Amino acid sequence: MKKFSICVMLAACIFGAAAVGRAQATSNGQQDWPIYNGSSGQSHYSALTQINRTNVSKLREVWRYDTGEGGGLETSPIIVHGVLYANTPTQEVIALDGASGKLLWKFNSGILGLQASRGLAYWSSGSGDHAHDRILTGVLHFVYALDPITGKVIPTFGDNGRIDLRENLGRPAALQSVALTSPGVIYKDLLIVGDREPESLPAPPGDIRAYDVRTGKLRWTFHTIPHPGEFGYNTWPKDAWKYSGGANNWAGMALDSQRGIVYVPTGSAANDFYGENRVGDDLFADSLIALNAETGKRIWSFQGVHHDIWDRDFAAPPVLLTVKRDGKEVPAVAQTTKQGYLYVFNGVDGKPLFPIESRKVPPSTLPGEVAASEQPFPTKPAPYAEQLLTENLLTNRTPEAHKWAVEQLRTMRSEGQFVPLSLGKPTVVFPSFEGGGEWGGPAVDPETGILYINSNNYASIGMMAKHESGPGGRAVYLSQCSVCHGENLAGSPPEFPSLIDVGTRLSAQQITTKIHQGGGRMPGFPAIQGDQLNALLAYLQQRAGKDFDSAATAATPPTYQMAGYKRFLDPQGYPATAPPWGTLNAINLNTGDYAWKIPLGQYPELAAQGIPDTGTENYGGPIVTAGGVLFIGATNFDRKFRAFDKTTGKLLWETTLLYPGNATPATYEINGRQYVVIAAGGGKLVNKASGGIYIAFALP
Repeated sequence: MKKFSICVMLAACIFGAAAVGRAQATSNGQQDWPIYNGSSGQSHYSALTQINRTNVSKLREVWRYDTGEGGGLETSPIIVHGVLYANTPTQEVIALDGASGKLLWKFNSGILGLQASRGLAYWSSGSGDHAHDRILTGVLHFVYALDPITGKVIPTFGDNGRIDLRENLGRPAALQSVALTSPGVIYKDLLIVGDREPESLPAPPGDIRAYDVRTGKLRWTFHTIPHPGEFGYNTWPKDAWKYSGGANNWAGMALDSQRGIVYVPTGSAANDFYGENRVGDDLFADSLIALNAETGKRIWSFQGVHHDIWDRDFAAPPVLLTVKRDGKEVPAVAQTTKQGYLYVFNGVDGKPLFPIESRKVPPSTLPGEVAASEQPFPTKPAPYAEQLLTENLLTNRTPEAHKWAVEQLRTMRSEGQFVPLSLGKPTVVFPSFEGGGEWGGPAVDPETGILYINSNNYASIGMMAKHESGPGGRAVYLSQCSVCHGENLAGSPPEFPSLIDVGTRLSAQQITTKIHQGGGRMPGFPAIQGDQLNALLAYLQQRAGKDFDSAATAATPPTYQMAGYKRFLDPQGYPATAPPWGTLNAINLNTGDYAWKIPLGQYPELAAQGIPDTGTENYGGPIVTAGGVLFIGATNFDRKFRAFDKTTGKLLWETTLLYPGNATPATYEINGRQYVVIAAGGGKLVNKASGGIYIAFALP
């Protein structure tokens, strides 16, 4: 493998106007993208200017690498010393020559990884010869340390080259379901990680942990479900830390390496939609936590949803930047949300840089549920996704579709954010359960303080159901599976497939593997064993008279559960809300005002009918460059990769990919030539082909 002799140049300050994280450059015009999302501050920003708004229209494909696998990709690659490191859909690791796309090596752990993998981490010893550097990558619940030159496991790390994230959680390791889907952050000689896990009980606690990058030894742990004596313990029932789960960081983190602060966004607590056994605000679920990166001690925190019963995770890493207030420069951290809110704080002390109001919200009508009486609302910037669905915001795609949508909405409860779901009457969740802002996260331009965020803008419908009592396969299904696949196994395609007749499509062993290991958006459920597993298999395979009702040890479902994810779609399958159904937003964080807002994405068949600017569902974030260009793929239905003028939002260039680019792109320079690369794999649409291809573009 070719080595590159380069001089590593660290940015002077992550919050400075020219700081873009740990950028690497050489005097001969090489610049890497060595950290997930471009910098430890998650800026999605590059100082490169060769590709700019005047010439981006000439961009063309210069290489592609096909992994030969299906299933989809969400990986944003890293580029270090001119070598591109990335994942395949099955979580193998590949190293490609960044200039040609030629495969240099491939690492196969021997484990078929079926979870999403959004990136890797690179640690440098600083020795100059890179002999002691390493790649840190997740494969399901394992983290491996690899030699970046050879792709071989480094045996002195952990247990023969890997650590097991199921361990050190205070619960039996073999029964814990965790997976590293977003890369950890590197601070000095520490790898700091969260994990993905189930959203129903039993689920492990969402501990944040730091490991020694050389040895793999655990150095510190922060409990997101506080233990006795820890801050926030009184926001949960007594001893909740022993049985509850979630409040985990699955989306990734941001790091201020100069000040030694790691910023950790967290998700909801389990169970997602019914909190009878977690009465209280449930710190640190749905929170942004600033931790001392050296010790794991809390510095400050903010909770965006008290006692979450809507699955409103903080679904993306925050971004770090400098903003101007009263003529002074202020280190800031900006956090996007599923609700479409943007929270902006002083990164050092956690004080809001725009006012946040605590407002009264409706109570729950479910027995046993105690919803929070107030929730926080940022007063500025304005939300980047719609908040309240009314009849004037329903589809006008056709008169028939509008009439149908009006009739449906009149049967629902639509009162904006934080309305508890209830029995018998559907409640509108707007933006949808998938969220306005998703895991791709925003980009920020340090020169202007403008933040760019792509958003989904359609509605979901939620309703609670009371579970029948008793053991057996259906009871296990209701407690563990129904929140995604619905009470009657119908699911909510494309995210949550139907399980009707799954027994005719998959064998018992295939279903068991899927249950234990998960795949795609589905986490694994290794705790389902023995009688519970047999009962669930019997129920899914619908073997008459074999529902194993004698399985007295089967999981007891909560009294109430969400009846299943459901989108508010018209009879033709399009969102029943008015477009745009997806947007790209530019927000000036110095003022809190919008610079511009445009639809993002098209349905090709609607565009052919003269309805082009509908916007669509989109996943994967943007990047922005000093050349004045914003690049983004993300859109599910048109498979486009686009370049916009970052100042005006004008479309400058686009190309159609073989599969949707549901990943954040990256840009880098080798031997004076700038490249832009994106992973194209799709995988989110039922009955649509998926794959795993990396495609690089450059000027002629």
